[in-house]
Amino acid sequence: MTAATFDRAQLVDALRKVGLVAGDSAFVHLDLAALGASEGCASADESYALVLGALREVVGEAGTLIVPTYTFSFCRREEFDVERTPTAGGPWSPTAGFLEYVRALPGALRSRDPIHSVVALGPRAAELVSDVPPTCFGAGSVFERLVDAGAKVCVLGLPLEEATIRHHFEELAEVPFRYRKLFTGRIVEEGRPRKSGWVYSVRILADNGYPDGSRLEALARAEGVCRAAPLGKGEVLAVSAPEYRELTLRALAGDPWLTARGPAGDPVAFEAARVGACRPEVELPRDASMREMVDGLWRLHRHIVSDGYDAGLDALAGQLPMTVHEYPSGTEAWSWIVPEKWVCHEAYLEKLDGTRLFSHDDHPLHVVSYSLPFEGEVSRETLIGHLHVHPMIPQAVPFIFKYYERDWGLCCSRELRDSLTDDRYRVVIRTSSSYGTLKVGEVVARGASDECIVLCAHLCHPAMVNDDLTGVVVGMDVMRSLLARRDLRYTYRFIIVPETIGSLAWLSANEELIPRMRGGLFLEMLGRNFPHALMHSFAGDTEIDRAFAKALEEADPRAWTARFRELAGNDERQFNAPGVRVPMLSLTRVVRTAEPNAYYREYHSSHDTPELVPPGSLEESRDVVLRMIDELERMASENMDPRFRGDDGGRASSARELPSSPLSRGSMFSPLNGDTIPVNRYPGEPFCSRFGVNIDAYANPEGYRALFDILYLVDGTRDVAEIARTCEVSTEAVVATLEELRRRGVVDVR
Repeated sequence: MTAATFDRAQLVDALRKVGLVAGDSAFVHLDLAALGASEGCASADESYALVLGALREVVGEAGTLIVPTYTFSFCRREEFDVERTPTAGGPWSPTAGFLEYVRALPGALRSRDPIHSVVALGPRAAELVSDVPPTCFGAGSVFERLVDAGAKVCVLGLPLEEATIRHHFEELAEVPFRYRKLFTGRIVEEGRPRKSGWVYSVRILADNGYPDGSRLEALARAEGVCRAAPLGKGEVLAVSAPEYRELTLRALAGDPWLTARGPAGDPVAFEAARVGACRPEVELPRDASMREMVDGLWRLHRHIVSDGYDAGLDALAGQLPMTVHEYPSGTEAWSWIVPEKWVCHEAYLEKLDGTRLFSHDDHPLHVVSYSLPFEGEVSRETLIGHLHVHPMIPQAVPFIFKYYERDWGLCCSRELRDSLTDDRYRVVIRTSSSYGTLKVGEVVARGASDECIVLCAHLCHPAMVNDDLTGVVVGMDVMRSLLARRDLRYTYRFIIVPETIGSLAWLSANEELIPRMRGGLFLEMLGRNFPHALMHSFAGDTEIDRAFAKALEEADPRAWTARFRELAGNDERQFNAPGVRVPMLSLTRVVRTAEPNAYYREYHSSHDTPELVPPGSLEESRDVVLRMIDELERMASENMDPRFRGDDGGRASSARELPSSPLSRGSMFSPLNGDTIPVNRYPGEPFCSRFGVNIDAYANPEGYRALFDILYLVDGTRDVAEIARTCEVSTEAVVATLEELRRRGVVDVR
């Protein structure tokens, strides 16, 4: 060997100098080429054996070795096979070669993380890497387990900043340049594939957020947390994981941008500058009528986190006193995660001769909402797999959204799709996803009591009117009337949200309000001449159910009612869900039909335009809502109490009573039976995509409904046998469903 290389004895000596001892759990990052390990060795395997042998000699039989086998599979939209997917970089790169060598060893155990998997060897391997929850750096992840186990992080031939555990600390510190993002895909274990979601704390893509751990490393060396020993062409470093966490959290508390390139600033502004988005200008006349609001806002590209949505909400905020709440991308709203901001810069489909068939400029619905960018020439077969059409109207462009699925897609009329006969086409989709803030508008009309009624509508459907801009403008006009009154017993809160995630963000940020919410009403699809339809709350027999049903019957003789979840499901689900149990009803104007998504023919399409809204329909719906509120107020006055007579509104436990800590591994193995009482681990409707619970509501409506029939009854008050009786299925079927949900981390047992 030359002077620049080293032998096993020298490596053993260096490892001991940096503090590794027998029995340690050591998470090892290395660059053998930087150390010169391969020089003088007959083969790569010989150098791998040299390094592994030295590590094993130092930690001994009682020690455990962990190495990264990162694949970034879900980030690359690839399937992750726990047993077969190679470490990123391939088996022939100097670093990945050693990691693949360890991964193939007998007894090596790999975590099922489809982005940041690791392999462990030793007596603590299963404890550290088995049954990890769906998060790279969050609670219960391998990195948290390493800290809890008192492991040491050992870095050979690399700077300390290459040790990935720092990102776990950054997530704990909630640094401003990183945020949680959900990735979805398929994980294969023992040859069986299943869908799953995985949460990865990603950085903002503006240069300010580029990782830079050099200042933290200098601090760790200066304070003696990081120990170093020379070896070959480089050095060996080691830190105690608990000490490194304490140092990092303390340093980031003083300077949250310490481990990023910087300079510090507003990450939303940095990302907006990178993406180059431009918010449209919207002007509404003062005291705009409902029709004027519709005409001024309907064309906006109102995706759930977008410039178009923000512009629409800002315009409405100029009409009434409104508080706009902001929830940054990555915010956890119980089990849900606020997504990124999305912008479509340009998108079109054309023939290879350049003939353009349609574009995003023609209509925003031509692009799947939250589509990934894509540019290229594709076969007709591939194109058809990504091209969506409306199920009922051959001439209409459908509204399709994939907020949490990583895929690209276009939409067009069925007539156009059926005319595509060429073998190949050119697709261009130029979109950007970036760190942003989800916005919820709140208008409050104060009453004599803090007990409140929540009105709700969503603003997030681009270039459509009846669903659900009509609900928004009716709610605005109702609040105008309520703000002018001085005799209200209840306080009324009107929230304007992006569908589902907006209500969850607002509810999870306002848990202290939940016990004071006596009920609510979701407003949607109120611009047609159909009879009004009232969908009852989950409980169905509360005073607010009775008050609203009575008033509706008097106000609209054609009106009809439905039980909970018998009509279009929207944000009322989140209020009625386990752990919340606020009895929120919904008011719509839809036809009676057994057909899914047939609430009106133009539903979720480019044909949902202002022409659908006949004169007087919005005013009729506004008056119906006010009549319902009057009845509620009358009943409260007769009770001589601003609250209903001790009625709990059908609520079960409050959100704070549900378990929110990571699922205990012990409960995972206790058997379920008819007497078992299951409980949701999170308040609100579970975020099924996050946990890999995927039943397509459109492709399999019966299966989707059966799943949610069970989920809505899992609230800690019913045993398995009662759930089975209520759902009219066997106890065995409920047990099987709950076992799967428990394995996915959605439910637990008491």
